[in-house]
Amino acid sequence: MHALTQLIREDMKPALGVTEPGAIALAVSTACRHLPEKPEKVELFLNSGIYKNAFTCGIPGTSHVGNAYAAALGALAADPDKGLLCLDGITDEDVKAAEAMVKAGKIAVHMSEITNRISIEARVAAGSHSASCLIRDAHTNIVKVTEDGRTLLDKTAGITEAEGEEQVPVIHRYTLAQLADYARTVPLEEIAFIREAFTMNMALFQEGLDSPRTTFARVLLAMNGGKVFSEDVVKTAALICNGAIEARVIGLDKPAMSITGSGAHGIIATLPLYAFYKVKKCSEEQLLRATALSYLICMYIKEYSGKLSAFCGCAIAAGTGAACALVFLKGGDTEAMTRALNNMASSITGMICDGGNQGCVMKGMTAVEMAFASAALAMDDAYIFDAHGINGATPEENMQNMGRIASPGMTGTEKTIVDILQDKNKSGKKEED
Repeated sequence: MHALTQLIREDMKPALGVTEPGAIALAVSTACRHLPEKPEKVELFLNSGIYKNAFTCGIPGTSHVGNAYAAALGALAADPDKGLLCLDGITDEDVKAAEAMVKAGKIAVHMSEITNRISIEARVAAGSHSASCLIRDAHTNIVKVTEDGRTLLDKTAGITEAEGEEQVPVIHRYTLAQLADYARTVPLEEIAFIREAFTMNMALFQEGLDSPRTTFARVLLAMNGGKVFSEDVVKTAALICNGAIEARVIGLDKPAMSITGSGAHGIIATLPLYAFYKVKKCSEEQLLRATALSYLICMYIKEYSGKLSAFCGCAIAAGTGAACALVFLKGGDTEAMTRALNNMASSITGMICDGGNQGCVMKGMTAVEMAFASAALAMDDAYIFDAHGINGATPEENMQNMGRIASPGMTGTEKTIVDILQDKNKSGKKEED
């Protein structure tokens, strides 16, 4: 199996709801597994990205949002063996118990630091017993577990060593030309597993279309002539992509197929291509190969920006992956993909991320429109020249520059966004409302 195939296979995972509440619930439920009874108290320490992304994010199977409810449901009802699907199957009784726990003040949520490195520490207590779980760098990467003061698992030393060595990520050992060549030549059976992403993400879209809780999906359907798949590929892509994103952020009970730890990244990296496949009648093989490329370009940018940051990686990283993949589907070469990359870098790179919420739908609409526009312009040799703005002299440098805008570039922006969210709490608009 090719190293890039393995990279995609390891990164592509189902996630129920926005990934951050799932990761919080996973940390809490893992810690609670080491208590002899239900917890009486939960204390969370979250880095700014996790804190922000889950702040007003819908919790699957409930009408609630936010860090505190994710923690309460993690403590009372989550199954840590299910990973990011740990909140699957919660009941109305579970929700009522979580409501009581939050209202009783048994959940404390703290932001530990401003950083794009994922960090979730859950400390739980019941009577004289206590336990903790620490997740670092990836949403399911449990690195430390304690029980009544005894360390049961500790991989934190390895994390510190890796930080000091500044190891080059696998994806950064490739050029855009090599990624495109892989997409063209990898044996089809190696990437056949990508089909599952379309099945899962379209089921999520349909859940949103059928739900009375969604707002945008039915309007986007009407804008597309009342059809899911019309002759307008951009409107079709906007509908299915952002209908799925809306379903995800309000907490409907269907998973998305995530990439780089994010369901919205996975949706934007795939569903615009699926719209092209259905409307323009390309082959399934072309679709799968283009999606592999879309994933890899998204991953390339995210390794520079960090998993969580102050810019909207869903639109910027996944949207750029989709733009280059659309060029691929149109028969464009690496030079055309480079032109599309320049167009994306020069348009939406500064878009902020203020958490997983309804705003993701509007950001997704912008990403879809710009991906199609950037690809179409690139195919006609219209693009922003390398000398302008943050564009690099090579596509690899360009993707690095896009990531640098987020990290370290937008660290101050991240703090401002969190300050605004916390000010909303102080004014009475609490995250758990």
